[in-house]
Amino acid sequence: MATVVGVVLCLLVFVAMPLRYLGDRPELSETISPVHGLLYILLVASVVLLGRERRWPAKRIVLVALGGTIPLLSFVVERRVAAGEADVLDGTRAA
Repeated sequence: MATVVGVVLCLLVFVAMPLRYLGDRPELSETISPVHGLLYILLVASVVLLGRERRWPAKRIVLVALGGTIPLLSFVVERRVAAGEADVLDGTRAA
């Protein structure tokens, strides 16, 4: 989920916003902005549900959710969370 949010955020920040402000072409950002907003809301809901299920501290839930607000950071966060949860599921690390 964070990967999808990250790709859409990168499209928004690196393509749509420059077109809007430097190229006077707001159409793409008008389309991508609400899509990113909806996807980010779904990401936050997913993070909260996963965090509650896995009994993460509130700080971790907030930090993982904030990963979707900084371009490229969501890819790093997704990888770390997935690796950590894979360790738990494999039994190599305690929950």
